[in-house]
Amino acid sequence: MKAISKKQAQDIDKIAQEKFGITALQLMENAGRSTAEIAHDMLDKAGRIAIFCGKGNNGGDGFVAARHLLSKGIDVDVYLLVGYNDVKNDAKVNLDILSALGLSINELISPASLRKIDFSSYALIIDAIIGIGLSGKIKGIAEDIIRNINNTQTLVLSVDIPSGLDADSGARPGICVEADKTITFVSIKTGMTGTSGSSYCGEIVIRDIGFPAYSLNILSS
Repeated sequence: MKAISKKQAQDIDKIAQEKFGITALQLMENAGRSTAEIAHDMLDKAGRIAIFCGKGNNGGDGFVAARHLLSKGIDVDVYLLVGYNDVKNDAKVNLDILSALGLSINELISPASLRKIDFSSYALIIDAIIGIGLSGKIKGIAEDIIRNINNTQTLVLSVDIPSGLDADSGARPGICVEADKTITFVSIKTGMTGTSGSSYCGEIVIRDIGFPAYSLNILSS
């Protein structure tokens, strides 16, 4: 399977919605469910899972994963890198579902809130912070969180691509999550194929999101 660029990945989502009628919510549901399945397989001991979520679609995948993990009886802590009301669109739909289910959402909007987290106490950490939407160097609370993730011995699963890694070039403008495993969707991204980029991904697992395999032929036609 060939590697695809950030734009091609975005085009695939667009084709899925406009040509085949697969909604963005369905795509997010499929991605999040697959993430939960991989996370469940990674657990080598009983314990809680921490999911760090940004405000965009990558965070939305994390919210869906949290719901599916809860349905498996796994304890999950969801950490949101922005205020609750800063999350919009499809990601907000899935965040609201978690809230309706009674899960407490931890908003990390100050250094004080970050200091309360014992990263080493978790059996697994899921990185759903930025994904392929990276634009420039990661700063602020996200930078502090990633530094803490990298400093722990806890297993780390990144969603789509490690946060901080450029999906096209494999460059790291700043700090980047050092994942043990990365679940990516439809196909590997070009930035994950080089020696430098792949070293931050750990083991790479490709999952479909309910989109026909011949979609890659559509992109090249």
